[in-house]
Amino acid sequence: MSGAQKTDIAPWQATEALPRADAEGGTTRVDHLVVLGLVPPGARVLDIGCGDGTLLALLRDRRGVDGRGIELSREGVNACLARGLPVIQGDADTDLANYPDDAFDVVVLSQTIQATRNPKIVLEHLLRIGRQVIISFPNFGHWRVRAELAFRGRMPMTEILPEAWYETPNIHHCTIRDFVGLCRIVGAKIETAAALDASGRPMRFSMPWWFWNLIGAQGVFLLRRDGTR
Repeated sequence: MSGAQKTDIAPWQATEALPRADAEGGTTRVDHLVVLGLVPPGARVLDIGCGDGTLLALLRDRRGVDGRGIELSREGVNACLARGLPVIQGDADTDLANYPDDAFDVVVLSQTIQATRNPKIVLEHLLRIGRQVIISFPNFGHWRVRAELAFRGRMPMTEILPEAWYETPNIHHCTIRDFVGLCRIVGAKIETAAALDASGRPMRFSMPWWFWNLIGAQGVFLLRRDGTR
């Protein structure tokens, strides 16, 4: 990664250059528009944990991608197939090892890494399978999460973390700074990053990592294997 990591200054110092698709408008989730802006037209895309296919359909319709998907739930797979999306039932923790190196231009893992059993291994597979990787996740370092733990002594429930602790699929909560540290460990280069508010809108002004770790409700990262182009 660039010197941003060494000085503890976040890549958001250049977020005015972050691709976005404000003109798409409508009822599309704003964080999906951020991901949309990071995917080049016509790319080969694998969406892991694609849910009902909303993001994958958006990429197909607005970017003309050659998209594929993996989804754990049968209900999600059925919803994707109803949209005409080529999605198979699979588990990110076990099935990514079957994909060859550089099989896709872009691999997307949206709001899913915290629900995997082995996030480090999953990230290593993503970097192997895709030339670029887009990952988004809820930031467990957000001030509202900290306040719930500090002042109420309870596991937090927020817009981004709506489920009670006994119902949530999330098993490996992480903060923005935690994820940056993981990127260093696995040799991932952070090409672009964005902190999003609870509504999914990027925060577009320069601050150090610790500030975004406190204020950002979500993080979105565009990664590449270090040493690749």
